[in-house]
Amino acid sequence: MDEHKRPLDPSRDGSLEDSFNMEESMAFVSLEDVHPGQIVEGTVVQISTDSVLVDVGGKSDGIIHLNDLTHRKVDRPDEIVKLGEKIRVFVVGYEGEEGSLKLSKRRADEVEAWTQLEALQASGEITQATVVEVVKGGLVADVGLRGFIPASHVARGYVAELDSFLGQVVPVRVIELDRGKRRVILSRKIAVEEETKQRRDQVWSTVAEDQVVHGVVKSLTDFGAFIDLGGVDGLLHISEMSWGRVNHPKDLLQIGQEIDVKVLRLDPERNKISLGLRQVQPNPWDTITERYQEGELYHGTVVRLAAFGAFVELESGVDGLVHISQLSADRITRPTDVIQVGDTCTVKVLHIDPQQKKISLSLKDAVEMLENGYQEPSSYIESEEPLSPLSQHLTAYHAGDWNEDDNE
Repeated sequence: MDEHKRPLDPSRDGSLEDSFNMEESMAFVSLEDVHPGQIVEGTVVQISTDSVLVDVGGKSDGIIHLNDLTHRKVDRPDEIVKLGEKIRVFVVGYEGEEGSLKLSKRRADEVEAWTQLEALQASGEITQATVVEVVKGGLVADVGLRGFIPASHVARGYVAELDSFLGQVVPVRVIELDRGKRRVILSRKIAVEEETKQRRDQVWSTVAEDQVVHGVVKSLTDFGAFIDLGGVDGLLHISEMSWGRVNHPKDLLQIGQEIDVKVLRLDPERNKISLGLRQVQPNPWDTITERYQEGELYHGTVVRLAAFGAFVELESGVDGLVHISQLSADRITRPTDVIQVGDTCTVKVLHIDPQQKKISLSLKDAVEMLENGYQEPSSYIESEEPLSPLSQHLTAYHAGDWNEDDNE
C-alpha cells in the first residue's frame, strides 16, 4: 500500500477517527504525518502564481491551489498569504502520480466559520463583516465564507444604490443558516437597529439634567438643530443657541460639527431631550459692568425698532433701549423719523441693570456731548470710518426682558 495513502490507525489515538472526521474536525494535531480530514497548522514555504506550498510537518510539503485558498475572488495567492506565515489548512487528500498532499485553506476557514456562525446565531450576537460583492437582490459579505444580505435587510426602508456599501465593514446578525445548502443569511438592518437601541439605552441611563454632553449636529431646521448624542437626538432650539439673537441656525452651526451642549430638560416618556448651547458659553451680562459704565459713550448698531424706541446692539448678546424720548432733542412721533435698522450710532449709557439684563441708552445726550467736544469712542477713532447705515446686520443679539409696553 502507498505509504502516503495508508488508512487511519486508531491505535495511534483512540479517538482519532472521531475527532478528525472530515470537515467536522476542528482539532489541531502535531504529528510526523498528516491524514485526510484533519485540520492542521502549517507554514507557507513557497508562493507561485497559482499555488502555495505549506509545510505541515509531514514527509512532504502540501500544495494549496488558488481556488482552495479562499472563497473570495482573487488573482494571486500573495493576496491571501505571505511567505513564512502560519495558517490552518484542511487536509483534502493526495493527488497526482506522486501522491502530492493536497490542502485547502478555504475549507479550514469555512469549518471554523460555520462553528462561529452557529454560535452567533444561538446567542444573537452582532458581528462585523466586509461587503465583497453586490449581486442581484442584495449584498455578499465575508464572514469566513460567503454570506448573503438581502436588499430588504440592508437598511430600514428602501435602498436604491447598493454599490455604496461595497468594501464597507458593516454590522450584521445571523438570521438563517443551512450547512447542507451552504446558505448563510445575514441582516444589517437588524444589527443596526439593535446597536442603535443599545446606544439609546446607554445615553438615557447616563444623561442627566444640567449635565454638559458632547454631540454632533445631525440636521438643521428653521427652529433649531438636532444634535446626535450617540444614539439619541436632542433638540437645540434656536432660542437656546446664543445669548444673542440668531436669524437662522445655519448662521452658527454646520451639519457634522461637534459641539458641547447642556441638558436643559429630559422627557423619557416622549423620548425628548432639550439642549442649550448658550449655557456652556460665558454670559455677557455677568460681566457687563466691567465693560460699560454709566455716563460714557459707546458705539452701537440699531437692530430693532419698536413704537416706544430703538434697540441698539453694543456687542453680541447685549443690546440696550433708546427710548423714543431719548432719540432726539426735537419732538418726534416715531423712531423712524430719526433712525433706521442697520444704522450705526454713538449712544450714552444712562443706566445698567445686570439682574434684569437691561441697559438704558440715550442718542440725544450722546449727540449733545459730542457737540460739546466730548471725545468720540476709541473704536471710531481707530477705524476712521464715518457713521453709515449697514445693509443688514446679522450679528446675534439678546433683547433681554424688555417688553413692548416698557416706558423705561
